[in-house]
Amino acid sequence: MTNINLFKRLKFSLRKTKEKLINNIKDIFSSKNNKNDVLKKLEYHLINSDVNINVARNIIKRIYKYNLNENNIFPIVKEQMINLLKPISKPIVFSKYKPFIILLVGINGVGKTTTAGKLSWFYKKQNKKILLVAGDTFRLAAIEQLKIIGKNISIPVISQNIGSDSGSVVFDAIKSAQAKQFDLVIIDTAGRLQNKLFLMNELKKIITIINKLTNNNVFDIILVIDANAGQNALNQVTNFYKYLNINGIILTKLDSTTKGGIIFNISNVFNIPLRFISTGDHIDDLQFFEPNNFVNALFDR
Repeated sequence: MTNINLFKRLKFSLRKTKEKLINNIKDIFSSKNNKNDVLKKLEYHLINSDVNINVARNIIKRIYKYNLNENNIFPIVKEQMINLLKPISKPIVFSKYKPFIILLVGINGVGKTTTAGKLSWFYKKQNKKILLVAGDTFRLAAIEQLKIIGKNISIPVISQNIGSDSGSVVFDAIKSAQAKQFDLVIIDTAGRLQNKLFLMNELKKIITIINKLTNNNVFDIILVIDANAGQNALNQVTNFYKYLNINGIILTKLDSTTKGGIIFNISNVFNIPLRFISTGDHIDDLQFFEPNNFVNALFDR
């Protein structure tokens, strides 16, 4: 898919966030407001789009030195937003060890299973040999969904019966991937509340198995977050990181929310890379997170 088409999809997926934020910014010069009035209104619109108050004030502080007018406000705000997001724009770097492993975690309903499929398709297009793992053994629907996705994109899926031990599924999958020289193993896991200790301990067990089978080699533990969660997404990151030391985030469902501003909160509060963003339901609707593209899509008219 061309960069132009990717940008169009991103722009379309951000339309609801844009309606809430950008279109309102255009109106703050509609009357004869002084600079302080303009900045107060800008701060209000940022907060109203789920950019938290500290981030909003950080942006305002950065642009205070400028002599704002209706012609330069967009370029100035864009530049500061891009600068805020650059620290979390870090794609996955595969280690020399094969297979590289991506473990997807998160609460129920954020789209982990569909994200596993999208990731698989993304890397298959880069000629990676991929194995999908149905680690959510609590839900038959999740196992069957992953099997269907795998069949549709011609990627093998390792699974066991519902109720099986998820650690056993992961063990078998990694051993198989090692024997067959796969490049990448993507593991779906059951949704769990971040404050349920016994469920988090189950994930720790899976991580222990991965470390043992790979001699403690580098792998990615990626937290999948629904953009609709808004401020609650920060609580999810805090609690999962406390238990699992996650080293990546994927933000889903940007196309169905007005809360795309949550990205700025993630950047401001956490130093955790935002690996990908999901811009729709199609298997192709997954993109590297790139600050310039994101902000330009948000402002593009």
